[in-house]
Amino acid sequence: MSNTFLPFSKPTISEEAINEVADSLRSGWITTGPKVQKFTEQLKTYLNAHEALPLSSATAGLHLSLTALNLQPSDEVITTTMTFVSTVNTIIHAGAKPVLVDADIDTYNINLNAIEKAITKNTKAIIPVHFAGLPVDLDPLYALAEKHHLHIIEDAAHAIGAEYKGKKIGSFGHTQVFSFHPNKNMTTGEGGCVTTQSDKIAENIKLLRFHGMDREAWNRYGKSGNQDYEIVMPGYKYNLMDIQAAIGIHQLPELDNFNEKRRVLAERYLELLKDWPEWTLPKTNRNDLTYEHKHVWHIFTPLINPEQAGLNRAEFMEKMKACNIGTGLHYRAVHLYPYYQKEYGYRLGDFPNAETISERIVSLPLFPLMTFDEQDHVIHTMKKIFNK
Repeated sequence: MSNTFLPFSKPTISEEAINEVADSLRSGWITTGPKVQKFTEQLKTYLNAHEALPLSSATAGLHLSLTALNLQPSDEVITTTMTFVSTVNTIIHAGAKPVLVDADIDTYNINLNAIEKAITKNTKAIIPVHFAGLPVDLDPLYALAEKHHLHIIEDAAHAIGAEYKGKKIGSFGHTQVFSFHPNKNMTTGEGGCVTTQSDKIAENIKLLRFHGMDREAWNRYGKSGNQDYEIVMPGYKYNLMDIQAAIGIHQLPELDNFNEKRRVLAERYLELLKDWPEWTLPKTNRNDLTYEHKHVWHIFTPLINPEQAGLNRAEFMEKMKACNIGTGLHYRAVHLYPYYQKEYGYRLGDFPNAETISERIVSLPLFPLMTFDEQDHVIHTMKKIFNK
């Protein structure tokens, strides 16, 4: 057993990024400033986005994207129960009611067949989640949205660099939200970004992200700036800092390389585990999905089969930890949390696919710096755990 703990995720931070952060600190310009502007332009170019709006987190991006729709208490927003709670929490923060639907058992993405059944006269938006970096089948989803006059906010926290039918997520559609958390495909420490085709939504988010001011600090405090400003709406404090953008400036040019390394490792897991009855592997290209896509493998998430494995998910994770290997749990279905059961009446049994996934899903180690030797160590350790 190795004495060094192998985490399930680890960011790749270059010396150039570290030096860029130090440059920000030495410059005296720490908060939103010229490096955020540079990062914004990089994002627009990379994503081929109409508008790219960096923010303090993807949660902030979801909140502002929803708030920009001017939702009312009677309004409903449909999303999947198989997601991190921020997706659903932000619907409540924006003043609307979350309506949960089941996941697809093969992809873990939102079950498209369940969405139309959940639409009512109060539905205003749908939030699909590109789970683990696998794009949702967007053409039928946008056709459904057009039919019912609904807005789509794609939770793309896992999916920067992903593509649907040859187009990058963020380059088309209504609104997308990306995450730059340390365990995501690229990072700014903490941070996120909204892309949108709507000038109106973009303008609202620009105002909402910094107190509703009609100009941001970096436009006011320079020599040519004007310190006066107007408050045009009660906004929030969701701006990205130059310190964070300094990391992102160097992460974004490396993103495709990071994603390729993730793909190679994920494909290797699929090959190494393909004949293991202990696991049900995630559905990918090789499993004949019906639409063209580029998966960016934010996480590798097989389902443990307890009867064949001889132990459940929690026991497996503990045994891996005892062998100095980290794993992750992404995620427990939202409708199983006490708040959502108490407040909205959800119960065990409501969404069987998501419950199966939620009970059995495990994130195995996967990150660009991971070596084949480390991956082989993960596989060897699992062989010992399963007595193979």
